[in-house]
Amino acid sequence: MNNNDVFFFRSMITSFLMLCLSIGSLNAQIVFSASDEPVKLGKYMKYYIDSSGRADIQAIRGITQFKHFVNEVPDLGIQKTPVWLKIEVTNTSSEGELSLQFDQSPFREIEFYYPNNGRYDVSRAGQSVPFTARMLNFHKYIYDLTIPIGSTETYYFKILSTQNLQLPISLTTKPTAIDNILLSNLLFGVFFGVIAVMFFYNLFIYFTVDDSIYLYYVVYILIVGLTQATIEGYSFQYLWPESPYIATRAFFVLTALVNISGLEFARRFLNIKILFPVLSRAFFLFYIVYSVAIALTLIGDFGTSYTILQFFAGIVSVFILFVSIRAASQNYRPAKFFLLAWLPLLAGIFIYVLREFGILPYNSFTNYSITLGSMLEVILLSFALADKINIYKKDKEESQEATLQALKENERIVLEQNIILEKKVVERTEELMETNEMLNITLTELKEAQSQLVDSEKMAGLGQLTAGIAHEINNPINFVTSNIKPLELDILDLDTVIKMYESLDTEADLQPQIARIESFKKQIDIVFVRDEIKSLLSGIGEGARRTAEIIRSLKNFSRLDENDTKPVDLNEGIASTLVLVKNTFPDHLQVVKDFGDLPPVECLPGKINQVFMNLITNAVHAIKSKEPKDNEGILSIKTWQDGANVKISIKDSGTGMPDEVKQKIFEPFFTTKDVGEGTGLGLSIVFRIIENHNGNIDVITKLNQGTEFIITLPINSK
Repeated sequence: MNNNDVFFFRSMITSFLMLCLSIGSLNAQIVFSASDEPVKLGKYMKYYIDSSGRADIQAIRGITQFKHFVNEVPDLGIQKTPVWLKIEVTNTSSEGELSLQFDQSPFREIEFYYPNNGRYDVSRAGQSVPFTARMLNFHKYIYDLTIPIGSTETYYFKILSTQNLQLPISLTTKPTAIDNILLSNLLFGVFFGVIAVMFFYNLFIYFTVDDSIYLYYVVYILIVGLTQATIEGYSFQYLWPESPYIATRAFFVLTALVNISGLEFARRFLNIKILFPVLSRAFFLFYIVYSVAIALTLIGDFGTSYTILQFFAGIVSVFILFVSIRAASQNYRPAKFFLLAWLPLLAGIFIYVLREFGILPYNSFTNYSITLGSMLEVILLSFALADKINIYKKDKEESQEATLQALKENERIVLEQNIILEKKVVERTEELMETNEMLNITLTELKEAQSQLVDSEKMAGLGQLTAGIAHEINNPINFVTSNIKPLELDILDLDTVIKMYESLDTEADLQPQIARIESFKKQIDIVFVRDEIKSLLSGIGEGARRTAEIIRSLKNFSRLDENDTKPVDLNEGIASTLVLVKNTFPDHLQVVKDFGDLPPVECLPGKINQVFMNLITNAVHAIKSKEPKDNEGILSIKTWQDGANVKISIKDSGTGMPDEVKQKIFEPFFTTKDVGEGTGLGLSIVFRIIENHNGNIDVITKLNQGTEFIITLPINSK
C-alpha cells in the first residue's frame, strides 16, 4: 500500500469518526474543538427531575429517563425538587484543561460529580454551603474539566434552586475562561464604581444642604448596589462567605428592601403626599406586601416570597411610572427628571421579568438588563437631585436679589423720610401732642368699651342663665297648674257628697236617701277620687319642692349679696350650676360627677360659679358641635384635694382643639364659635377670675377627642 492509499484511508477514518461524533452530538454529546468563544451547552445536555429528592449518583448513572433540552439556555421554571444534569464532552481541541461555567449565581445547592479513576467524586457548592467549599474561588460556578485530547468524559450536576431555574452553561478553554472572568469583574467594577461615586457624592450633598431626600437616595443607592452584588454572587464571596443563612436569604430580603426604599424615595421626591394624598396611601400597601415577603423569607418560605417578588415587580414599576407621569402632568419639574431616570430601570425590570417567565431569551443583555438599568437610573437620578441644588441656588439668588432691592428701597425711603422729618419736626411735635390727647381719649373710650363688652358677656351669660331658670321653673309650675283643675273637680265631687250627707232628713226613711248617696259615690268612683287627690297633692308638692330647689340653686349660684371672700363648698356651687344650665344639655349627654371630699375654699362664690358656668356651657357647645350629632356625649366633672389646693376637672368628649387654637383661647375676643354665638370674652373672664384667686387653669385637648380644663385653687387665697 503506497502513501496515497494510506492518506486516503486515514482521511476516510477521520471523516467517519467526525461523522460518528456529529451523530453523537444529537444524543446530547458535545464535541469541543479549539475556540476562543464559549460554547453554549443547552442543546447538548440531558436532564432528569428527581421528584423523590433521594436519588444518589449511583442511582442516577443507571437511569435512562434523561430528557433532552432544546434551547441553548434551558429554562425549567421553579422546581421544588433536585434537577440532575448529564453532560458528555468529547475533547478534540489542543487543550487538555477545559472550563465549564454557570452564568448564574443564585443556586441553593449544586453538586458537581466528576470521574476519578473509575469512580465519581463530588464538589459541593451553592448558597447553603460556605463559599470556601467551592472548587474555584469565583462568584459564579466554574469547574475545571480535565479531559485528555480525543477522549470523552461524562459529568453530572445535581441542582436545587429556590428561584426560576435557568441554566446558562458554557464550555471553553481555561485561558478564555480566565479572560471572561476578568471581563466580568471589570464590567461589574464599572457598575460598582458608579454606585460608589453616586453614593458618596449624594452623601456629601446631604451633609451640605441638609435635605432628607438626599439621605433617602443614599440609602436607596446602597441597597441597589448590594442587591446587584448579591445577584452576581459578589456579596457571598466578599461579605458573608461563611454564612449560608444570610446567603440563602439575601436576594429575597434585599429585593424587597430595594423596592421599599425606591418607593419611599419616589414618594418623597415626587411630593406625592401633597400632590396626590390618596395615591400616597397606596405606597404603604406595597410596604406591607414587601414586609410579608421579608417575613416569609426569614422563616424559610422562599417559594412564596419569590412568587410575591416576581408578581409585584411589574406592578410596582407600572405604579411608579403612573405616579411620575401624573406628577409631571402637574408641571412638577422634579417629576420630569424622575420620569427620565426611571424609564431605563423600568425597561430593565420588564426585560428581566420577561426573561424570568421565558418570554425573552437568556443572553448577556437580558441577564444584565436590571444592572444596566440601575446604573443609568442612579446616574440620571443624581442629575435630577443636582437640579434641586440649582433650584435652591436660583431661589437663594432671587431671595438675595429681592432682599437687596428691599434694602435699596428702604434706604431711599429713609432718606426721603429724614428730609420730610427735618422739615416738619415742629408740625409733628404739635401733631404728637394732639395725638397723645386723642390717645388718652381713645384709651378712656377703650376702657369703657371693654367694660361694656364684659358687661355684654355677663348679660349674655345672664340671658342664658335666665332662659335656663325659666325653663327649669316652667316645668314644675306647669306640673302644679296642670294638677289644680282636676284637683278642683275632685274636691267639688267630695263637696257634693258632703252636702248630700248634710241634707239627710233624719225624720224620713234614711234607706232611700243613703242609697241615693251611695249611688252617687259609685258614679263618681269615690275611691279613685280620694287616690287622685292624694296623687295630685303629691305632684303639687313635688313641683313646689323642685321650684324651691331651683331658687336655692339660683341663690347659691349668684351670691349677689356677697362681695367679700368667704369659705365656700365648691361641690355645692358646681351642683347648683348644673341645675341652672341643665336646659342647654342635649338629650344624648351623660353627666358624670365625681365629687371628692373638699374643705371650704376661701373665694368669691359668685365669681367662681361664673367660672363653672362658662366652662360647662363651652363643654356642652363642643359636644353639640361634634359629628355625628346622635353620638352619646360625656361631660365629666371631678373634684379633689391636692395638698393646700383643690382641683376641679371639667372634661368633655367634644370636638377638641388644635394647638394653634389652644394657644389663643384665653385671649380677649378670640372665639371659634359662629358670628353672633359668642363674644370671645368667656374664657378671658375665666382666666382673670382664676388669676385673681391666685390659682391657675390648665388645658388638655386633642382634636376630635375632647378637652379638659383643670382648675387649681388655693384653699386659703390670702
